[in-house]
Amino acid sequence: MIKNIIFDFGDIFINLDKPAVFKKMEAFGYTEYTVALDILCKDYETGLMSSNDFLADLKEMYPKATETDLLDAWNSILLDFPEYRLEFIEELKTKKSHRLFLLSNTNDIHIEYVKKTMGLERFERFRNCFEGFYLSQQIKMRKPNTNIYEYVLNENSLVPEETLFIDDTKANTDSAQKLGIQCWNLLVGKEDIVELNKKL
Repeated sequence: MIKNIIFDFGDIFINLDKPAVFKKMEAFGYTEYTVALDILCKDYETGLMSSNDFLADLKEMYPKATETDLLDAWNSILLDFPEYRLEFIEELKTKKSHRLFLLSNTNDIHIEYVKKTMGLERFERFRNCFEGFYLSQQIKMRKPNTNIYEYVLNENSLVPEETLFIDDTKANTDSAQKLGIQCWNLLVGKEDIVELNKKL
């Protein structure tokens, strides 16, 4: 029996355009996702550097880009947060049928942009739906590393077999499954989080 639900954020609640960042950066010399860029992004996402240092390092990699260019490109992945999904999670919270948690690989620049585009009132409505609101940059861990799931399980005394984890990235759900967590690898464009009852 599922008693706890851990949700991803991007492409579960907020829509994403994952290729957009790279398309925008092509204007400033981006050609491929290098090892150095991968390390930089993961270091930022796990809170190992500040937003200012992250932007400064990006500027060194792509000197043709201004800070505004970099911010615009970085945030271009983030699209809309449909109201029906916000209402869905609010209704689920009201039912009190499950303990609800959010677990997202994200960073301060993206979260601040989400607050701005959603509006603080809507963002707080969303955050208040969850007993725990875990962002990779704040807890200094990221998916798919198993320690991030262990952290959430241990901090909240969750039984893996009684916990459902929902994420659009298969590597993340595969990793969580190894710990005994039940998983839904949501297929973006074919499935929607509001269909959750089919999985419970």
